[in-house]
Amino acid sequence: MAEDNLPRIASVIPVLNEQDSIIDCLESLCNQTIANESHLIYVLDGGSTDSTTQVIQDFIDQMGQKSPEIILLNNPGKHVAEARNLALSKMPKSIQYMLEVIGHCTLDPGHIQIVVEEFDKLQRENDSKIGALGVKVESKDGPLGLSESWIEASLSSPLGSSNGQFDNFSGTQRTNVPAFCLHSRLAVEEVGGWDTEFITSQDSDLSMRLIKSGYALFRTDLTTVKMTKRTSLNSWFKMGFRYGFWRTKVVKKHPERASLREFMPWFGLILTTMLFLLELDIWYIPPLAYGLAITLEGLRNTIVKRKVSLLVGLPLSLLILHVSFSLGLVYGLFGKSRSFNDRDSRNGNIQ
Repeated sequence: MAEDNLPRIASVIPVLNEQDSIIDCLESLCNQTIANESHLIYVLDGGSTDSTTQVIQDFIDQMGQKSPEIILLNNPGKHVAEARNLALSKMPKSIQYMLEVIGHCTLDPGHIQIVVEEFDKLQRENDSKIGALGVKVESKDGPLGLSESWIEASLSSPLGSSNGQFDNFSGTQRTNVPAFCLHSRLAVEEVGGWDTEFITSQDSDLSMRLIKSGYALFRTDLTTVKMTKRTSLNSWFKMGFRYGFWRTKVVKKHPERASLREFMPWFGLILTTMLFLLELDIWYIPPLAYGLAITLEGLRNTIVKRKVSLLVGLPLSLLILHVSFSLGLVYGLFGKSRSFNDRDSRNGNIQ
């Protein structure tokens, strides 16, 4: 039948200055086990100043009919939420699923087939409507730079990860925070798409609105996305600050997303300050306990991963994360949504 040849899945990739990574991403999407005709790929450029758009167009010309249709669009709104809403408005009616992708990640060949089959299975087995299915996030393939290895270790540490996109979960489970989701197109349309007030954490906001509209969200470890996070401590600090800032914005809109754990550094600082002002001899115990905790975590990772640099690098990167995220949380209380430069990007903000 004619309907069998219509696209069912659309992968949506917002990009900005990702000339060094976008081709690996596109190749992984073009090498999926699903039929090319069932898959559309939208790449939405937010104003790249490098050769990102040219290398994408060259790739499209090179692939021709050998890949799913790849559609390169200009994103006048610049940011991720606008890009995904634009793709949503351009999709043919046959599209049932939207897959979240970014320009510095890659997918295994069976990824889309696995998440679609698991999504359909969850829908059959649950009374609730399914809004999204996320996956685990792993490090990119290949060797890591020195700072990059510290950052990866921080994200895999209990002291650096949360229950968000970098959580090391197991199985298929219900969640409030799925990452790299396969979304139901109808669900996304029902809640009005992505909120363009969010430059970062737009997916967290969307998840909360889906839940409030009666949709169940899941995540699975049946497949993973391999992602380059940050490759320098400077970009790591910026990421932590930005995530903290936007976390506060999400919590102000969705108070149920608040987590006391995220405010622990501030609690520790306040406690230390109070003890010091009261001239108690034990004022140094909270910072000492914190320093001991991150040092022991560095030692544990050094032994487990047999990488001596983690003895210093992991505590340092954890300290940078906790400080930057905590500062971002506070700035989010009074800072305007677009009051700092979220788009100082080199290769997708990873450098």
